[in-house]
Amino acid sequence: MKKLSLLDLAFFVTETKESPKHVAGLMIFKKPSRSAAGFVAGLFKEFRSFDKPREPFDQVINFVALGGPSWKPTRNFDIDEHVFYHKPKKALDNQALYDFVARLHTPLLDRSRPLWEFHIIDSVSDGRFAIYSKIHHAYADGVTLSSWTAQGLSASSKDRKVKPVWAGLGGRKRRRRMGKATATSILKKVVRGSLDQVRNAQGLAKLGTQLALEQFGLTKNAVSLPFRSEGSTPLTGQVSADRQLAVARVSMDHVQRIRDMCRATLNHVALTCVDGALHRFLRDTGGDLARPIAIQMPVSLRDKGDAKGGNKIGFVTVDLAHRTDDPYERLREIGFTLRNVRNQIDGVRPDAIAQYSIIMGVGAQLTEMLRLNNVLPPISDTLVSNVPGPRDRLYLKGARMVEMCPVSTLMPGNRLNITLYSYAGTLHFGLIGTRELGSLSLLAEYIEEAFVELEEAVFHPRPRSQKGSPRSRSTPGRASRRTRHA
Repeated sequence: MKKLSLLDLAFFVTETKESPKHVAGLMIFKKPSRSAAGFVAGLFKEFRSFDKPREPFDQVINFVALGGPSWKPTRNFDIDEHVFYHKPKKALDNQALYDFVARLHTPLLDRSRPLWEFHIIDSVSDGRFAIYSKIHHAYADGVTLSSWTAQGLSASSKDRKVKPVWAGLGGRKRRRRMGKATATSILKKVVRGSLDQVRNAQGLAKLGTQLALEQFGLTKNAVSLPFRSEGSTPLTGQVSADRQLAVARVSMDHVQRIRDMCRATLNHVALTCVDGALHRFLRDTGGDLARPIAIQMPVSLRDKGDAKGGNKIGFVTVDLAHRTDDPYERLREIGFTLRNVRNQIDGVRPDAIAQYSIIMGVGAQLTEMLRLNNVLPPISDTLVSNVPGPRDRLYLKGARMVEMCPVSTLMPGNRLNITLYSYAGTLHFGLIGTRELGSLSLLAEYIEEAFVELEEAVFHPRPRSQKGSPRSRSTPGRASRRTRHA
């Protein structure tokens, strides 16, 4: 049996009916030309024939194992409890599809069986169908789940083989026979573990010192402090069970143009759009903030090429920009902030960052369990994550995947999660939230409009008539000077 890490276990400990800890992906496909009327129904039957899943899709949670909570193989797997077919009477447009998926995303997964579901949705408008794939976060982090999803698809439209993700991973590895432990090997293991704990303690001390210096005013905006989301807004508070889903989309080519012009990263550009849209959304809902919006950002602690299960992530708190009507000023300030975050975690061991994240999460979870989220501030106003996806088009039995958007989970005290996912030239913003937020589709529109405004500010700035307005780019020298600061 594979023992759960503390972070994997945390997704069970913090799970409630109002705040499930599963994540999902919504994949929308265009049916192949001249495909049969029963193409999607036939695909469902083919998926059901793969009824012997491989690890981890055959694993159930065992909380009472001798070595601590662990995964163990299920004894009675039933494919009909995991693979489902839906055919609405009326073809679903995008909004109706998102509403349908939000209802599927609301209930908890049954812990008595492997914690995943695969829903095939027929009759989506314009000759499309969709797949909603749902799995508990304790199995893996977003980067790994994205990699697994890609393995279940094909790079060629001519490939007609079906290879479900639950049947197509590497399978179980044979365990190596262990020889008798020698006194020397045991001593080495103990020493190595002790040194790791010392280094982790040093990393936690560094993070704690940075927070203390900022708290007592000895540094200014060097790091973002958690639990300081003062000010009542629809973004924070006690979380309810009902969910809503919305999606915003921007062109990766257009994102790259801004990146090249301003020497910015994808996160700089995306967070600039999110920040502007959130302030506008809050103004509409009567909860506007004069202070910067604070977010949590997951940081991948996984080595490159590591596609193993489990979670290897940490969380850092980031203050976005001060309120401004100039998108370029917002982009520049967020660039400075993210560099401060990099300085904050540089030189800190990944395990120390993970332990810091768990400590912060415990405090937030206690607030949620005591139902004090309407009184005490959460770690941040919301969470924004970025999961890189495939650059090239993917197919399923000849059907082209036209869109893939993430459907994530909510953090304690947060009513909104925004997850970025890039696929085949489009950056998708997957917005999942509670009903108390108001219209998430409106927020999605604001994100797309904020991107257009950022493009306008970068490439067609208006002449500056007074301090604080956008600079003119009429001369190369002025343009390059502005570029260097981003």
